[in-house]
Amino acid sequence: MNLPGMKQLALDIGIATGPSFDAFFAGPNEAALRHLQVWVGSAGSPALHSPVPTYLWGDGGSGKTHLLESVRVALGEQGASVGWLHAGLLEPPEFDERWGAVLLDDVHLYTAVQQHAAFNWFVNAQTLQRGVVAAGALPPADLPLREDLRTRLGWGHVFHMQVLSESERRAVLRQAADARGVMLSDDVLDYMLHRFSRDLGSLMELLTQLDGYALQTQRAITIPLIRSMLENE
Repeated sequence: MNLPGMKQLALDIGIATGPSFDAFFAGPNEAALRHLQVWVGSAGSPALHSPVPTYLWGDGGSGKTHLLESVRVALGEQGASVGWLHAGLLEPPEFDERWGAVLLDDVHLYTAVQQHAAFNWFVNAQTLQRGVVAAGALPPADLPLREDLRTRLGWGHVFHMQVLSESERRAVLRQAADARGVMLSDDVLDYMLHRFSRDLGSLMELLTQLDGYALQTQRAITIPLIRSMLENE
């Protein structure tokens, strides 16, 4: 059972340092990571990236949004802006021809208005040979979307994203802690893995915050320290 606010905290702090390809532990999602790295690095000009769409689907915590954010960061480093449509953007803007790519997140949650905008963005992006990278919780065939959008999301590269196993998350956290010179007991690792988000990025950011709090308070990282940090948020 999660303590009040703990899972939400892990989700919130997971975006604090900014996602990147380098910070993504692929595990079973290596193919999706490599595909997007090649796609982003395929040309110096955003307009020359392959226009064949990519769709990522899988459970929450599998890294879909992390990879979309990583694409946005990488294209930004090349000087390109992108269109970003997510379920919380209730009034999407018009397509902008200056965008180097279109990123569509949580497509399974889109309202009719968002679906209309996503279809418009998709068609414009394809016309101008711009890329589309999308993500959702379901495979294309099962998406509760208008048919013309659903079929377009599924005609390119499709990757089923897997949530890292507990042993994989444990190994990554242990390695990251060792690299920091931080001692994490099995009890602390169990607490982090079972009380917080399954998303590895969130767990890594939690480790960063715990390390800082432990240094600040001159205490070892223990379960009482974690609780103390949360109480002082």
